[in-house]
Amino acid sequence: MIAFPPCKINLGLHVVSKRSDGFHDLETCFLPVPWTDILEIIPATQTSFTRTGTTIPGNDADNLCLRAYQLLATSHNIPPVSIHLHKVIPTGAGLGGGSSDAAHTLRLLNTIFNLNLSTEDLMNHAATLGSDCAFFVQDNPMIGRGRGEVLTPVEVNLKGKYLVLVKPDIHVSTAAAYSNIKPATPQHELEKILNMPIGHWKELLCNDFERTVFAQYPAIGSIKAQLYEFGAHYASMSGSGATVFGIFDSPIDVSQFSQHTVWTGLC
Repeated sequence: MIAFPPCKINLGLHVVSKRSDGFHDLETCFLPVPWTDILEIIPATQTSFTRTGTTIPGNDADNLCLRAYQLLATSHNIPPVSIHLHKVIPTGAGLGGGSSDAAHTLRLLNTIFNLNLSTEDLMNHAATLGSDCAFFVQDNPMIGRGRGEVLTPVEVNLKGKYLVLVKPDIHVSTAAAYSNIKPATPQHELEKILNMPIGHWKELLCNDFERTVFAQYPAIGSIKAQLYEFGAHYASMSGSGATVFGIFDSPIDVSQFSQHTVWTGLC
């Protein structure tokens, strides 16, 4: 059985407070984007994991797809499987590709073996694998709070708009990005901003990581500025970077970003 795990972008990202467990409380809107990996899982006599496509840092034994399988194998005694992941979504990009792969592994296993796990069950399992994994159990925009695993559906009307995602060849350390953040209560309620016409977002919808990340990596900030120059209604960094996205009325010529990894398509 095959699935196509999508990535996500963050519409607004506020770091609200530092938690006693070392994590941070966040407030963000996760928006699914159809830039996808390809994931295949089939029953097998021995569990294996193979991959192609974009390089994935680390050991295969630590891959989130395998960890997701092991989680369900332990709790539900499912038989061995063969997992193949063709990686397309850039890693370390602020797009949640690995989390999506993990969540879709859970979803496929639930279907293949008729586990009858509810959406809530899958989300609870996914939350143990990563802070934004639970979001990818469903395919809808969500407000994420807590570590990102406390999710509330939200209406985001971007029908007919075009997205451009630009990933420069820059690695932003998530740990370093958090270490430079000063948590604060947001000045504006996120849901209210998202309900406003998109023309208001530029002034009100912000990603708290941009200030320090742009200071360290000016090239990322320059991409955001370029997207506005080319007519974006709204542009922002996703997550802690390094991907920057812009929302447009119609497709644009992306050849000016040819030195970067680029995806473009309908929202």
